[in-house]
Amino acid sequence: MTVNNPLCFRGKKVLAPMVRVGTLPMRLLALDYGADIVYCEELIDIKMLQCKRVINGKYKVLETVDFVAPNERVVFRTCERERHCVVFQMGSADAERALAVAKLVESDVAGIDINMGCPKEYSTKASMGAALLSDPDKIESILTTLVKGICKPVTCKIRILPSVEDTVNLVKRIEKTGIAAIAVHGRKKEERPQHPVHCDVIKAISEAVSIPVIANGGSHDFIKEYADIETFQKATAASSVMIARAAMWNPSIFRKEGLFPLKEVMQDYIKYAVRYDNHYTNTKYCLCQMLREQLETAQGKKLHAAQSTQEICEVFEMADFYEETRAIFEAKKTSLETETQDEDDQMKDPDVIKMAVRFDKREYPPQITPKMYLLEWCRKEKHPQPVYETVQRPLDRLFCSVVTVAEQKYRSTLWDKSKKLAEQAAAIVCLRTLGVPEGKLCEGENHLINKRKREDGECLNNRDHSEDPAEPSHKKANFIEETSDTNVPKV
Repeated sequence: MTVNNPLCFRGKKVLAPMVRVGTLPMRLLALDYGADIVYCEELIDIKMLQCKRVINGKYKVLETVDFVAPNERVVFRTCERERHCVVFQMGSADAERALAVAKLVESDVAGIDINMGCPKEYSTKASMGAALLSDPDKIESILTTLVKGICKPVTCKIRILPSVEDTVNLVKRIEKTGIAAIAVHGRKKEERPQHPVHCDVIKAISEAVSIPVIANGGSHDFIKEYADIETFQKATAASSVMIARAAMWNPSIFRKEGLFPLKEVMQDYIKYAVRYDNHYTNTKYCLCQMLREQLETAQGKKLHAAQSTQEICEVFEMADFYEETRAIFEAKKTSLETETQDEDDQMKDPDVIKMAVRFDKREYPPQITPKMYLLEWCRKEKHPQPVYETVQRPLDRLFCSVVTVAEQKYRSTLWDKSKKLAEQAAAIVCLRTLGVPEGKLCEGENHLINKRKREDGECLNNRDHSEDPAEPSHKKANFIEETSDTNVPKV
């Protein structure tokens, strides 16, 4: 398949894929300091296939593209700034799964990479990472499928095999799949950073193939400052250099002018972490990797104790920056909510009674909700039970529910983060319109709670008289909240 605007992999300084480190803040910082290409951390194909692609990020204020797991966790976040230079690295042992993930992300990234070098057990046990090195047929299948199936350049990252001859033969076979470049970590799968990097093997590979070879593994023996990158490149005869730990310790390693002071680098990193709502645990992990031997200082101990992004900012004298950024976010969020509400108000929907309300469970007794009160009222008035119709808005993944009671529809004009909350809000609109109590703590005596207490007492009494404990009380069932369909259509 023809590649559109392909990345050039010759003469480049590349940020290596690093688990937990290669998230958006680190990638953007590396680009600021001079990196030409940045790889994201390895992401497993099965996890990515469970994700939904969400444009514009959280509340639309981040201006990102997010791939969000069912548990609402952001698995991969990217933005326009890096779209033409970020390579998505994937862990996979299956050609069709790899292709499905590549198609999911290809419009948001510059290239796709398959990890064939990770020696960690979590990867090799699933036949991924370095385990692929012993299965050339599978390597060929995965890479060929990707090259033929997507429009972006495909690369892979390997470790070297026990012999130079076997390594060169494998790389030659990989080259025939049509990939755009190959990254070579110059160590065997059982070797660790303290072992010397095998520049001679990378050099032999570079001389044996025509595609660009990206040399990796020089942080320990070679790369301490920018000039060392060229030294490592010459020692390996590689087309480009990929940097991992030296960049993790101080991403300004990519600066031609020299390293920035670590304090300045960490503050630059924090700015991106706050700007792109990076999870504080990931931010803290990356900062700890930068501090290294300074972790036992007073500042290091405060960082280790931090339990939020705000606390991290306080450690690095950036509390004002945090507050200013959050204020900007809140202003954007409010503006967008107002625009959305205006759009809702303009919708021609005269048959629906609307009100701007939200359900806050802190205002209600435990296990008592507006939906329960509405159901009780419908039964008392001999109406059919309430019917809830809930939709999800793809842009921000928020929910809105319409409840129909006695042939009249009710809804809140505010969209909520979950289906359950949206339904409770709709029930509140109905109850307030009807002038019926909704069960709030401020309303005084709660008759549903009293009924539950009486029924619980009756249930215990029945059990004392040898009633089958497995038989549910028909009366108690009357006050169990009805559940609506789990399938939510999108609008």
